[in-house]
Amino acid sequence: MAAESRTEDYPDEIDEQLTGFDASVSSVKTMLGKLMAMPRNDLLQKLDPLDQAKLDLMSVYTLNSLFWMYLVTQGINPREHAIKQELERIRTYMNKVKEITDRKKAARLDKGAAARFLRSALYEPDEKDYRKKAAAKKAADTKPATPQSKRPKQS
Repeated sequence: MAAESRTEDYPDEIDEQLTGFDASVSSVKTMLGKLMAMPRNDLLQKLDPLDQAKLDLMSVYTLNSLFWMYLVTQGINPREHAIKQELERIRTYMNKVKEITDRKKAARLDKGAAARFLRSALYEPDEKDYRKKAAAKKAADTKPATPQSKRPKQS
């Protein structure tokens, strides 16, 4: 009978949407409960500054998003409210943190290795080395193929 009274309060077409909304709110409530269970100072001490910024931004964005939903449930258009500008401001900071994170993950150039790579790829032999190799090659070409004996042939 309780289920019947629920359907009388609102149209049947939005029952599925309301069920999904209720599940989402319950999920948010569970996550916030876990977050609030630990003292904030203890949580922040375990994180590096970048992760602290991410946590603060996530908290502020969640709070403002919940306020956005509250305004919608009260029949107020949040697009005309100051909350829209606040959410946009938070998004810009979230993008800045994302850029910093991406820069940390980016590959770094090992200048020494790059210099060695280029030096070996663009190697030109010195003039002296080139002359030595040419002289050795010329000497090898002029030597006879059959060995000569030191004694002259006697007839």
